[in-house]
Amino acid sequence: MNMKKLLAIFLIIAMALTFAACGGGNDDQAAQDTPMTYKVAMEPTFPPFDTINQETQELDGFDVDLMNAIAEDQGFELEWVNMGFDGLITALQAGNIDIIASGMNASEERREKVDFSTTYYDSGLVVAVKTGNTAIKSIDDLTADMKAGAQIGTTGADLATELFDAGKIKEAKIYNGLDVAVMDLQNGTINALINDLPVTKAYMDVKPGTIEIVGDVLNAESYGFAVQKGNTELLDKINAGMQNIIDNGTFDDIAAEWFE
Repeated sequence: MNMKKLLAIFLIIAMALTFAACGGGNDDQAAQDTPMTYKVAMEPTFPPFDTINQETQELDGFDVDLMNAIAEDQGFELEWVNMGFDGLITALQAGNIDIIASGMNASEERREKVDFSTTYYDSGLVVAVKTGNTAIKSIDDLTADMKAGAQIGTTGADLATELFDAGKIKEAKIYNGLDVAVMDLQNGTINALINDLPVTKAYMDVKPGTIEIVGDVLNAESYGFAVQKGNTELLDKINAGMQNIIDNGTFDDIAAEWFE
């Protein structure tokens, strides 16, 4: 083989390697430019934090708008999932979801299983009864012949169970969805509902004159977004985004929309 042919072969190989290198660089750049997508789950019967938009039938609420604002600030995307409240932590631990955004109390017990973001809302439990019920004026008026309801996995359910175990109520009726619990309160299946204050108020706004709050706010609790234990990278993003939207006023704008 003469020198000209060898030179031509070397040139072809060099050009091929150059194109391959350029192609790989573009692929790497494209991968870098593609935003990370996280799967975030909620149970949507907890308005105004977690609900379903009646027009679009999509997940909606304060938690949705807040987490979407954080994602936009931090440059990642979200895939929303509708899931039962009692399965949220298990799904997070198993890696089936990345974030819980579902009005979840960042309790010490839960902190042993998951990591929570900076808390974003302070709430408390209240007792609600059917409008016109004059027998129950506070939690102290619940008696051994009464039934109290609450949503599964919540501090309200914990309190209802404690009352039952202490013999102070006849039954602690625990519901998968809070909407069914409210319906049972309205039709007299249960005598009282133990639930978070803003959520109870939201149901009262939807159907005024059907249920009412009695007594004082019971125990304080704070909501946070949860991630898998040890996922500091994602937790740092959520906390940084939270602080940024607080600083620029976006948080207050979202709160004003959902808590008038």
